[in-house]
This record gives sequence, structure tokens and C-alpha cells, in this order.
Amino acid sequence: MSLVWAIVLLVLIICAVLSITLRRHGESDKPNPDWKRTEELFNDPSTNRVMRVWLDASGERHYVPEAKHRST
Repeated sequence: MSLVWAIVLLVLIICAVLSITLRRHGESDKPNPDWKRTEELFNDPSTNRVMRVWLDASGERHYVPEAKHRST
């Protein structure tokens, strides 16, 4: 029985680490040169970062942390 709980705990830890380290859909570290900057900013509630919306040629939205709001 304790082996089952150890496996469950290990899976939960792995899921937590992956959710913190993996990017979300449409998120990038920096904008591509061909993306167009928008004036849309929002606070990502899960990371508490200010994100800027960028649009590519097809109109797809991409989310990039706003440089002046990044914590170092």
C-alpha cells in the first residue's frame, strides 16, 4: 500500500514541476521579428507576469512577457 502512495506522490510532483517549467500555448520568450506588437497587456494570474499580445501574419496571437515588467 505504501508503494502505491509513493507512486502517486511521485506522479504529482512530476506534474507540478512540468506545469511550472513548460510554456503555455502561444507563449514565447521573445517576439519573432515578423510579429506585430499590439497594445494589449494582461496580467497572467497563474504566473503573475505582465504579458503583451503579439500577432503573426496569420493573425495568431502570441504572448510574451513585457520587458519593463520582468522581475530580475
